[in-house]
Amino acid sequence: MKRLLSTLAAAALLSGSLGLPALSDEAAGAYLAARQARYESDYAAAAEYLTQALIKDPSNPELLDFTAAAFVSLGRIDKAIPVAHRVESITAGSQIANMTLVAEMVREGDFDGVLQRVADSSAISPLADGLLAAWANLGKGDMTRALELFDAVMQEPGLTDFAAYHKALALASVGDFESAAAIYSGEANGPVQTTRRGTIAWAEALSQLERNDDAVKVIDDTFGAGLDPELADLRARLEAGERLPFSIVRSPQDGVAEVLYSLGRALLQETSPEYVLIYTRFAEFISPDHIDAQIMSAELLEELDRHELATEAYRRVPADHPSFHVAEMGRAEALRRSGKEDAAVEVLKQLSKSHGDQPVVLAATADLLRQLERFDEAVSFYDRSIALYEEQDSPRWYSYYTRAIAHERLGNWPKAEADFRRALELNPDQPEVLNYLGYSLVEKQQNLDEALEMIERAVAARPESGFIVDSLGWVLYRLGRYEEAVEHMERAASLMAVDPVVNDHLGDVLWAVGRKTEARFQWKRALSFITEDTPEQDISGDRIRRKLEVGLDVVLDEEGAPPLKVAKEDG
Repeated sequence: MKRLLSTLAAAALLSGSLGLPALSDEAAGAYLAARQARYESDYAAAAEYLTQALIKDPSNPELLDFTAAAFVSLGRIDKAIPVAHRVESITAGSQIANMTLVAEMVREGDFDGVLQRVADSSAISPLADGLLAAWANLGKGDMTRALELFDAVMQEPGLTDFAAYHKALALASVGDFESAAAIYSGEANGPVQTTRRGTIAWAEALSQLERNDDAVKVIDDTFGAGLDPELADLRARLEAGERLPFSIVRSPQDGVAEVLYSLGRALLQETSPEYVLIYTRFAEFISPDHIDAQIMSAELLEELDRHELATEAYRRVPADHPSFHVAEMGRAEALRRSGKEDAAVEVLKQLSKSHGDQPVVLAATADLLRQLERFDEAVSFYDRSIALYEEQDSPRWYSYYTRAIAHERLGNWPKAEADFRRALELNPDQPEVLNYLGYSLVEKQQNLDEALEMIERAVAARPESGFIVDSLGWVLYRLGRYEEAVEHMERAASLMAVDPVVNDHLGDVLWAVGRKTEARFQWKRALSFITEDTPEQDISGDRIRRKLEVGLDVVLDEEGAPPLKVAKEDG
């Protein structure tokens, strides 16, 4: 697979050199604006500027290539096609133009044209073209040749599972479910790597063979409990004895789209989201009902901070599709990240009405409300989500942890502590829970020895977390172990140099050991890092200013807090 990835990355599709191509003076300004837009992944603006540049310089091959790439990234393959034809009429060797024209041929069923491009090495890439040729031969009705080509790709190092998956899809698409099931089970060629879509394909093939019990076992063995709506519906229909249709690939076009989608997923960890987006956009174009490709495009656009395009992509998922709730949760997140928080809440609240039986939907709604500090509403949704998880005998530590945070922010400490401890029952060594509960106990001056033990365990698990290291220093300070606290507080400040709370804590610890000049310096730093987004319950600017004015000892006395132990003065 590494060889496949390196080959594909080397063939990387987004054209446009870093240097300025030979352009007319009139086109240069629009091109530069387009390049900046492209750098920001603003494909709509890039396409607009490039269109303006092409009016001035309509035969420039680099400009045409760049324009085709912008339209593909935008998901407008229909607009990229005429540009790709123009590129090919002027010059050869454009990867993006080749892929665009291959996608057009596949969608129109011109498999002879596809095979000619594979023969001329002008399709996708040397390794991907083997699978493309296999599906194209199937499209021509030559199953024997298609299987030969799938087998040839299976001989490539690292590609056995990948090609076997597609061979099984091809066999199932023509009704040979027995051979397909033999491949998925490993009976034909040895164990095959399990993927979500591969498992669904295997289960559907088994169902066509009237082996629903085996299909249910495949789902249970692969995913366990707590299935998402699509898998839960699939399993329920199998248990009810329904003979499921084979839906993953129903045509050679679907097969090619699956090649592009599969390659995109394989590339995720190896190259930039821009490159992967090209594959998912072509998969969407060739197979418009490939919902997983649509959702993956949306996720990639979010990663590229193009939230408006991500919102648009998520919105295209039909309301009656089993993955609709996934798309809507993604759309809500894209809206939130683009600053449309009220719209995001509305999306999730509506989804909670239509999919109120899905605890993940209720939990996502609660999480957003908690992030917006609407803690009362958040608790209500957490209550419903947790109840459903418990009904399914699938309790989630994270739901108890996040509900605990909401309770703590509302001042409901007994309920918060109960939820923190329940989260630890489910996940005893979870460092975030250990840290939050331990730190809260420190702030409330309760069970300090237990709090120290919790935070020490959290630091052992996450030694590079500034928040957790800060908690360790703070509990030592609360215990009066000031000298020990200094080392940890200084490390926390090095890990989180601009965090106001950490710098404030370091100032207090330095004051406690007599390093008062340094303490005042840290308090001033803490003040400078407080912004309008800093939660008021975490830190008080007025309190820091009072410490700068009269010192920590006086502030503690004014607050009725226990005094510090005797500390050395500076020097």
